[in-house]
Amino acid sequence: MTQPSGIFSSVIPFVIALLVGVVLGSVVQTQLNLAAIQSMGVAIPPAVRINTTWQDLLSFAPLYALLFGVGFLVSQTSAVLLSRQLGGRYSIPLCGVAGIVGLWATLWLVNTLAPPPTLIAATRGAGGLVAMLATAGVAGTVFAGLRRRVQDVRRPRGFSGFAVLVAVGGLATVLPGISQPAQAKADLPYHIETLADDLAHPWSLAFLPDGRMLVTERPGRLRLLSNEGETLVESLGGVPEVFAAGQAGLFDVALSPQFEDDRQVYLSYACGTAQANHTCLARATLAENSLENVSEIFRAQPAKQGAAHFGGRIAWLPDGTLILTLGDGFDYREEAQNLGNHIGSLVRLNPDGSVPQDNPFVYYGEARPEIYSLGHRNVQGLVFDNQQQRLIAHEHGPRGGDEINIIEAGANYGWPIASGGLDYTGARVTPFEDYPGTEPPTLEWTPSIAPSGMALYSGELFPEWQSDLLVGALVNKEVRRVRLSDDGSSAKDVEGLFGELEERIRDVRQGPEGAIYLLTDSPQGRLLKVVP
Repeated sequence: MTQPSGIFSSVIPFVIALLVGVVLGSVVQTQLNLAAIQSMGVAIPPAVRINTTWQDLLSFAPLYALLFGVGFLVSQTSAVLLSRQLGGRYSIPLCGVAGIVGLWATLWLVNTLAPPPTLIAATRGAGGLVAMLATAGVAGTVFAGLRRRVQDVRRPRGFSGFAVLVAVGGLATVLPGISQPAQAKADLPYHIETLADDLAHPWSLAFLPDGRMLVTERPGRLRLLSNEGETLVESLGGVPEVFAAGQAGLFDVALSPQFEDDRQVYLSYACGTAQANHTCLARATLAENSLENVSEIFRAQPAKQGAAHFGGRIAWLPDGTLILTLGDGFDYREEAQNLGNHIGSLVRLNPDGSVPQDNPFVYYGEARPEIYSLGHRNVQGLVFDNQQQRLIAHEHGPRGGDEINIIEAGANYGWPIASGGLDYTGARVTPFEDYPGTEPPTLEWTPSIAPSGMALYSGELFPEWQSDLLVGALVNKEVRRVRLSDDGSSAKDVEGLFGELEERIRDVRQGPEGAIYLLTDSPQGRLLKVVP
């Protein structure tokens, strides 16, 4: 057989089958994601469904082609070789089964190595996984059928895997690039000094009345520092047992509003195991070198799997109650619309963990009485504006759709029914950027900046920042300065600060003297102090 015929008999059928598998996989994942949105009572007109399917073919299919193509190449090569060992028989069933196994192996490998628990949302459940695997089986069957049809009487001497690999690699070139916004330069001169380093993924900071500082480290340590940043106690005793993996660990630390009298501190953290974990809140008394009288006062329900999206920020309201933010657990996003659990909500608690009787859903059927607002993805920035008397939160979107919201009791902030962001694969989470009955964001970032800690500046050292939000940005490796309107109806992203550090900013705090304190997120994280 001539070389062109050999290539035609293997490569062309492979490319056609690959396209069939990618298109089918994209269409199926879109319908599964839309079905999840519909399950929350959302109507999706046919025109919206068609448009979403088309948009996913443009934005999801290129990445899926790369993921699917590599496994498909390996699986179909193996199936053809095995068929030859069997005298050329059973090629169609072998290629079909191989396509299923190849996609399953690819998904398992990606979900094991990638930060998100489940990269392709449609495969979170058994039914969705089976549907996606079926498309790979169809693609394998198409490949075997086409290959048999174009073969000569004489068998081709080889399966041109290298040529197909080149073809698959070429598909990667159509992957959309993710641009990052240009970094703005700060107009004000400032000086940044390192107070402490070698901190293991520091997450939060609290100032004691005497100037000392408490710093949480995600692996589960609570460090006590002097006002100059010297470590006084590397790890205070009595910290609750923490589930530390991925994004899970020890999160926020907050002092009681009456700390000078009661010496009480509050810690948020992930508790449990990789198979069953929660966001928890504990209260303790700060002693000289340890925490005493430690008690868990709240545990988000139900338990969930994975190590992503815990929320974990704490803020006190003027009436003495506290707000704790909770994430959606990544794979459980639809539960953010379910008042029957705490997933994807903000909860309001009394200092002892009990439920305030004026919470918005206390007398609302089967709703969890602690819930203050719902429809959140992963809130990791939270402040109360005493001047304007408003609660301000920001939350992570997926690939875009990061939000700043003014939080109102009982309000629904839309996730995952309404979002301006795409999933990490490029797929549509939802066809709606806004939806009746949900609150639109005051400010949205697309592409995502991955917002982290947030401070509302009220000091005197930087007068031009007065009343501005300072928002840490993990992806952008800077702090965004945001100005809210007095009525909270609009916000302006003014500029990026401290980008010259080129470090992920995990927390931003205003110190008692008006300086800005930053925590950088790394295995050797730092505590930094910013002064004019």
